[in-house]
Amino acid sequence: MKILVVDDHFLIREALRGCLKNLKGTAHILEATSGRQALELLSEHVDIRLVVLELNLPDRDGFSVLGELRERYPTVSAVVLSARQDRDSVAKALDLGAIGFIPKSELREVMLSALNLVLAGGVYIPPEIISREQRALKSPKLACVASGTRAVKPADLGLTDRQADVLRLMMKGKSNKAICRDLNLALPTVKNHVTAILKAINVTNRTEAVIATGGLGLDWALVQAPPA
Repeated sequence: MKILVVDDHFLIREALRGCLKNLKGTAHILEATSGRQALELLSEHVDIRLVVLELNLPDRDGFSVLGELRERYPTVSAVVLSARQDRDSVAKALDLGAIGFIPKSELREVMLSALNLVLAGGVYIPPEIISREQRALKSPKLACVASGTRAVKPADLGLTDRQADVLRLMMKGKSNKAICRDLNLALPTVKNHVTAILKAINVTNRTEAVIATGGLGLDWALVQAPPA
């Protein structure tokens, strides 16, 4: 498994190397100190599975690198690791297709758990961001299921199996076009499902949906897997 770390600070890269070597499986770590170098390495190593990206890079804004990465390499997962941890930065990263946002202030154990989560197909959002957003939501249904003790199923949110499939792919940073390909659906159908999901959990956009449902620990066991 190849992982690309993009950060211009040597000490951060060194710390990440130690952390990443504790991931499940064997990790081959590549390093880049700029956005340009990161994209060059991605073109040279087509088997890179995960990119851990700092937002403050010397040659360009990390968000622009993230956007280009998702456009050119849609199968590569990207996680933002940044000193920023404001809601707007988290939301923008998720909008651009990141499947995780890890503040640099987190403990090593938290970083490791977060990276294992995204490698297993989940989305990591800082718990304080999730709590803040869920408190701000006006959905009684979401508040009710979040306060329960049992695992939450998509049906508890009023979602059909197909809508749950779409939500699961949204939480992986997939665009509508990518969801079309994965589920073999027409684009208008996917857009209709996304609209229904937003209405069901009373949010206004995809990012709010991911943040709002990210802390529920949704149980996908009874939802059919997307076609291969």
